[in-house]
Amino acid sequence: MGFYVDPAFFVLAAIAVVPAIVLGINERSLFGYSLVVSGLFLLLLFFYDLQQGAAFVFFCVLSTALFLWVKHLFATKHPHAVALYRLALAITMAPLVIYKIAAVFDGNLLGFLGISYITFKALQVLIEVRDGLITDMSVLEYLGFLVFFTPFTSGPIMRSRTFVEDARTHLSRHDYLDGLTRGAFLFLLGAFYKFVLAALSSWAQWFTPEFIGAGTFLASFAGESCIAFFYGLYLFFDFAGYSLMAIGLGSVFGVRVPRNFNAPFISLDIKDFWNRWHMSLSFWLRDFVFMRLTRALLKRKVFASRVNTACAGYLANMTIMGFWHGITPDYIIYGIYHGLLLSACELFQKKSKLYAAHKDEPWFKLCSWAITMIAVFFGFSLFSGQVSRLILGA
Repeated sequence: MGFYVDPAFFVLAAIAVVPAIVLGINERSLFGYSLVVSGLFLLLLFFYDLQQGAAFVFFCVLSTALFLWVKHLFATKHPHAVALYRLALAITMAPLVIYKIAAVFDGNLLGFLGISYITFKALQVLIEVRDGLITDMSVLEYLGFLVFFTPFTSGPIMRSRTFVEDARTHLSRHDYLDGLTRGAFLFLLGAFYKFVLAALSSWAQWFTPEFIGAGTFLASFAGESCIAFFYGLYLFFDFAGYSLMAIGLGSVFGVRVPRNFNAPFISLDIKDFWNRWHMSLSFWLRDFVFMRLTRALLKRKVFASRVNTACAGYLANMTIMGFWHGITPDYIIYGIYHGLLLSACELFQKKSKLYAAHKDEPWFKLCSWAITMIAVFFGFSLFSGQVSRLILGA
């Protein structure tokens, strides 16, 4: 059963929310019920693919054991806690790395639907235990965080401390009804995005080039540009629609699933774009990769300036993002491309007199927006493999 795709999912979700609403209105805890519902939905998700189901169970057992181990190491102030913590990080990442490598050869070793997202959640908990931000998270709360079903397959990537706070909170009737109303609206809006606007964008992606034709260079260029443009719209409405439905359904179970998109197509520069596009991923990478990497580089004085350090951080950050999507040339190039864009943006904004003198003027903002959108939609053409197909076809 595909989440947010199969009619069966929507029917079962409608049934599952009824007890949640009753519990919420009566100001009862929703955590235990949400854990049971998550287990049932994941059972249905992996019911027809026992290999994926076994890989999922293995990951949950492994990551839980590592969580308890790392928690014990720092609670008891083990002399080698940091080194062993790093080993735990590597072991947690191993199934995802093995799966991504196997996928290059059309294999599915240790992989399951949602592995990319659940791995980042498991890594997040270990890092926050290391930082002393998590000290009293129980095993059930940890498992509830990992397997909460509404964002399981494609995000948004939740934050552990927010989830634990929600799990321990008994909402008042008024607060729950507010969340229920907002959740219902977001769910319906997400369904409209995914099943209407994404479908129209997909149709336009293939119809428009046929309508334009390919008799001349200009016609071919216009057709390929339309493919990139409508693919970008399709990607946004499909992914944002899924995210909105996950957020809305999460609200019904009393869980704040984070926002994933914030009007990305009004971005004035590429940094602004990544603060609006797939926000849960970009903020996760910012907090757990970029900030830590740049702090380490600054401490060791690897680069002569903070600007160069930031550029190196952006490039590493987005390259990891590309590999996270998959070990294929298209995804890796997409990550490196955005790393270079972010680095160029950083240099321009910190070093350019033109930017300093005109950044608040309307004409400059308009030009900046136009250049950003061209760069963004070209990036979509890299992500989709359109550029590779054109090059190989030529």
